[in-house]
Amino acid sequence: MEENQGVWVFIEVNEGKIEGVSLELLGAGRKLADKLDVPLAGVMLGEGVLPLANEVIYAGADQVYVVDHPVLKDYRTESYMKGVCVLAEKYKPEIFLYGATPNGKDLASAVATDLSTGLTADTTMLDVDVEKRLLEASRPAFGGNIMATILCKKHRPQMATVRPKVMKAIEPDTGRKGVIIQEELELKEEDMRTKVLKIVKDVTKKASLAEAHVIVAGGKGLGDIQGFQLIHELAEVIGASVGGTRDVVEAGWLKHEQQVGQTGETVTPKIYFAIGISGAIQHVEGMKNSELIIAINKDPNAPIFDVATYGIVGDALEIVPKLIKQFKELSKEKGGEMSYV
Repeated sequence: MEENQGVWVFIEVNEGKIEGVSLELLGAGRKLADKLDVPLAGVMLGEGVLPLANEVIYAGADQVYVVDHPVLKDYRTESYMKGVCVLAEKYKPEIFLYGATPNGKDLASAVATDLSTGLTADTTMLDVDVEKRLLEASRPAFGGNIMATILCKKHRPQMATVRPKVMKAIEPDTGRKGVIIQEELELKEEDMRTKVLKIVKDVTKKASLAEAHVIVAGGKGLGDIQGFQLIHELAEVIGASVGGTRDVVEAGWLKHEQQVGQTGETVTPKIYFAIGISGAIQHVEGMKNSELIIAINKDPNAPIFDVATYGIVGDALEIVPKLIKQFKELSKEKGGEMSYV
């Protein structure tokens, strides 16, 4: 395994643009590569993707491996796995990171199987043991009650998928220089076992929590679905999106796409209200990078206060109506305009 060196990031391209999670992983990968004193490389497959290579370098990479081929126009497990595995076997990376997107998770699991190595899924923290050269990939386990750090001691590359919005991209530096390595791959469309006949986009309008600037989230501390209506009322008054914990979703108070946490959405709003939420690890991992966290809980020892910017100790059923009233009055003073961003 001593021959394996370097940190790699799979660069996912969608409709001619690099996915945000790939840029975030370049930021995280840069830190790992610097600690290990090895190069950071981006791996990009597709058709017509070569012009995007410089963006990868600007975002922190030293090298970019590019496979530009017509067969790679649309993502398919078979073709992308072959391309990635050929590169990995030739250049032997030490660490390989993927975004935990539908395509990223599919590809990472296929590559791990083909290369006979391990894979840590939905990682929320990354570090490296420099002396042992081990990737320390941490994620909540046992229903979010503990954080587990997973190591891959015997196989290389060490691989992990990381959820969007968990890591932070570095500021692009258009002055950075790097090496772009173009690789040829023998691929024939007639050899592919699957064909892309048509791509149908989901045009359903959904409020994306991941893109929300202000989120009002509630937990089981609100008592019942009637109590939870206060969350909707507060969100409506201040023009925020509504989120909740897994318990709330399982109780049927909210839809699954409104769940914040390890098994829901990872969010980074400017303001996050955590109301009646105790602060289980599973939930905290999905919102801890919010710029401003305001917590309301009647338990002064609730873990949510450990990550909160401001905390209010008290009964949410008494406090939230007062907040709603105050925000309504403030809105009237401003002529109905409310802005927190």
